[in-house]
Amino acid sequence: MALACPPAASTQPTLPSGPAVFKTFPYVFILPEIFCGAWVWILVAATSVSFPLLQGWVMYVSVSSCLISLLLLLSYLFGFHKNSENWKALDNLYHSATAILYMSAAVLQANATIRSEFERSLPSYQLNSAASFFAFITTFLYILHAFSIYYK
Repeated sequence: MALACPPAASTQPTLPSGPAVFKTFPYVFILPEIFCGAWVWILVAATSVSFPLLQGWVMYVSVSSCLISLLLLLSYLFGFHKNSENWKALDNLYHSATAILYMSAAVLQANATIRSEFERSLPSYQLNSAASFFAFITTFLYILHAFSIYYK
């Protein structure tokens, strides 16, 4: 009687598809990234935009990141990745680059908030403060997502 070796573990990545995206770590961060990024977008758009160069970059990063993250979420939901290793690398590259871009946007938004403090417009200052808060939270979510891919 010959002993059979157990089947080798699959080296194929197991990327989530369908509703499992909302339960699988680190992909569970995609929806909060979109939500918090949308708040940055909304809050900056609601201000008087006194510093167009600073807040223009914040708007560009938040809008483009929201849209690309939404497309990434939809691709996971509909299973376009077909369990390919390239999707894991793409996901990591996207979230790493976006974390860097969002960090720059969060710092610029914080600068705009500090400058708006002296304009004597309390609602504008409060909106800028909230946008700065959500920008840093969104940055943290993108960093978590980028690094947690390595620990999966």
